Amino acid sequence: MKIAILLTSNDTSEFALRFPDDGEKFISILSPLRPDWDFHVIPVMDNIFPESYDQYDGYVITGSPASVNDPEIWIDNLLRFIRELDEHKKPTVGCCFGHQAIAKALGGKVGKNLSGWQLGRAETDFNSLESWNQTEITSLGLYSAHCEQVFELPVEAMSLGSNPNCNFASFKIGDHFFTTQYHPEMSFDFMYQLLDYMLDNNEIDQELWKKGKNQIKSQNESEKFAGLMVNFLEYSFSKRQET
Repeated sequence: MKIAILLTSNDTSEFALRFPDDGEKFISILSPLRPDWDFHVIPVMDNIFPESYDQYDGYVITGSPASVNDPEIWIDNLLRFIRELDEHKKPTVGCCFGHQAIAKALGGKVGKNLSGWQLGRAETDFNSLESWNQTEITSLGLYSAHCEQVFELPVEAMSLGSNPNCNFASFKIGDHFFTTQYHPEMSFDFMYQLLDYMLDNNEIDQELWKKGKNQIKSQNESEKFAGLMVNFLEYSFSKRQET
């Protein structure tokens, strides 16, 4: 399969430049599972988009420090492109910002968390075992780094998972969109240093820093979620071929 990773992170800080970009992070967790897939990173945060929705077999929309509610041209264009992907039933996975962008593009509501930053690790308790969840994963822990979340799903969306701090931790639309509020691409080292960076820059307080450091002692279950991603993309692609 030919997969486009739509890179949405516009973070050019010294901290961000210490690490591979989010496109490379996703390739690092997906390519071991599907080494024959052809991955392309598209910097949509620079307002660069695929020439056509049909240029790729499937899409991954990454996380970003930007808000889907920001009045940026590239965000408006991304929401428009998501609606095009939806219209043509293109296999798409959205993570964090990508999850929120899909919801907003199709009529859902995204806003600030009432309790502020969610930093550390969060479990998603799945309430629906889809056919691509072949190992029947009922709960999965991923790193969290967000201050906004989805408060209302699009009409056609179905909630797949939640936790006490997030009613819509994962959802699907038809057989072509699958999302998570969390970050399968983030490593322990990245999260550890991110918490330090945010504390040093007065973005979080000592209490939240300590809570996050304790939570990330339980590792990110990236490999499990990457398995869900590749199974979903293959399943969605085969369903589309049937129509």
